[in-house]
Amino acid sequence: MPNILVLNAIHPDGIARLEAEPGYAVTRPVPFTPEVLSAHLRQAEGIITRGTRIDRDLLRQAPRLRFVCRHGVGYDNVDVPALTERGITLAITPEANAASVAEHALMLMLALSRRIVGFNADVRRGDWVVPAQSRTSDLAGCAVLLLGFGRIGSRVARLCSGFGMRVLVHDPYVPDNTVSGLGFEPAPDLASALGIADIVSLHCPSDATTRGMVDAGFLAAMKPGALLVNTARGTLVDEAALEAALRAGHLAGAGLDVVHTEPMTSAIPLLALDSVIVTPHVAASTRQGLHRMALAAAQNTIDFFAGRLNPGAIVRG
Repeated sequence: MPNILVLNAIHPDGIARLEAEPGYAVTRPVPFTPEVLSAHLRQAEGIITRGTRIDRDLLRQAPRLRFVCRHGVGYDNVDVPALTERGITLAITPEANAASVAEHALMLMLALSRRIVGFNADVRRGDWVVPAQSRTSDLAGCAVLLLGFGRIGSRVARLCSGFGMRVLVHDPYVPDNTVSGLGFEPAPDLASALGIADIVSLHCPSDATTRGMVDAGFLAAMKPGALLVNTARGTLVDEAALEAALRAGHLAGAGLDVVHTEPMTSAIPLLALDSVIVTPHVAASTRQGLHRMALAAAQNTIDFFAGRLNPGAIVRG
């Protein structure tokens, strides 16, 4: 009888899917005191988590644990080496949120290009003025550079193409002929591509090779007046360098669904800039996205204990 501990609130259909499986004992999320949580961890063989950090301290309290599933695709809050040492399998829900995040990335491109936030604020102040020289621009005809061409990046490419944009792709793990075969332009030389793109959109994981990659040099190589969109991970971006590039007028704006430190407990300097749009890591959290992720997390858990977990959902340590 697998004992599954759901650490954070997920869509009730995900809980129902687990509870409908014969022989499963499911502990629903409640306000856990440390003592209550510790008692549940001692019995847990599987964990589903959205935001709770899975670290060595937690793992020490879970001697029977065999499986952890992230409700989502990011696993920055999971100590993967610690799980690997214990032989605990880590899974994600790779397809469940891709469409939602891709749409959010396009929404940020549109909002920045058309200055939606600024116009809305103007009208609310009673300032109904149509400027003689517009600072807005169409997406059609713009060049967008996508850094990462996985489940989300490839969807963003199709959406951008539908808007008539020129789509360049930089992803060292995807063959150029795969990109070109799908109708997009491979951009193996990142520096050259940065100088071409009107919009740069990030869709890569945060790891030792990408963390802090959007630094002063990266931003200086971007086309003057370009936009930066990040729906991936906040740790990809040097926020001080981004602020400097925006204040200097080198970049026209930035749309961020993620920041370096989450949750944001105090205002970061970027929030003082009208050219920046920040959303609280909600790109995946549409009604449909949350529903899909909960069902996928439940199914991954069931499949693991049945010995049929899709290898594509497993994170390799």
